[in-house]
Amino acid sequence: MEKATAGFRIGADENGLGPRLGPMLVTAVMARVTEEGAAIVGRKPRGGLAERLGDSKAMVAYGDVGLAEAWARALVERGGGRRAEARTPDELAHAIASEDRAELRAACPPHVEAQCWGAEGEAFTAPAELVRTIHADLDRLEKKGVTIVAVRSEVLCAKRLNEGLAAGKNRFQMDLHAMERLILSMRKDAGQDVQAVCGKVGGFGKYGSAFGPLGGRMHMVLEETRARSAYMFPGVGEIAFVRDGDATDLLVALSSMVGKWMREILMGRIVRHYQAIVPDLRGASGYHDPVTAAFVEATRVTRKKQRVPEECFERKGAE
Repeated sequence: MEKATAGFRIGADENGLGPRLGPMLVTAVMARVTEEGAAIVGRKPRGGLAERLGDSKAMVAYGDVGLAEAWARALVERGGGRRAEARTPDELAHAIASEDRAELRAACPPHVEAQCWGAEGEAFTAPAELVRTIHADLDRLEKKGVTIVAVRSEVLCAKRLNEGLAAGKNRFQMDLHAMERLILSMRKDAGQDVQAVCGKVGGFGKYGSAFGPLGGRMHMVLEETRARSAYMFPGVGEIAFVRDGDATDLLVALSSMVGKWMREILMGRIVRHYQAIVPDLRGASGYHDPVTAAFVEATRVTRKKQRVPEECFERKGAE
């Protein structure tokens, strides 16, 4: 007999909140869960699964994101993306992105598109065996009442972040508002109220005055502490912001994994674009480190020649 469905659960997290270069990714994963499954997603992974899923900062790193790629590929292959077929990293990224190709490029001056959207030289790095192992993990989760139904990432490129800053929004607000948009979109797809758990944004204790898409909606404060802030929105569901969510919640961990891969693939495009022009240019993570600083300086003349606006390359106000 099929187990009774408890409802829909969402996990959301960000990747790349503070770098100097490259996009910020906000990712959400939604699962249909039974009562047993709801308990499973509400805790950190256990057993063999814990070797492959957890805090993405501890499990994958710049230049080595094969594990994150494997999760992204498996989730899309099982129907969680905008399309199920993803034969290349570019197809995979667009299957996960919340916007279509035209929308993603809408803010991009045509002569700058090659910097961020050139897919030449990309290839999958995760071994096929690892992807099969991840599928087996997802099979076991389904048997326990956790079925992944959607994965989406919102891409906030440097230009969008800089435009938001100019409009008076800091990166923490833009992170929060992206989470809200993803939750509202998934709530619509679910057709019923959802329970969402998000990584804490900006260390806020109280979120009421910071909400964007959810701003102005009637809601009840359930809890507001440094460790957890939770709210009930009639017609949407319960939304909680939890400290270290990617280390303690299975769906938040999944979101962080997928977002980590998405940021890596998009930052890699920027690096390869300039490496094709500037001799002996070292790769860069985009974070605040000496290699990234050298990358910025070494590409300065090229960017000027190509008329790349500063707001399309480097984030303003990054710390």
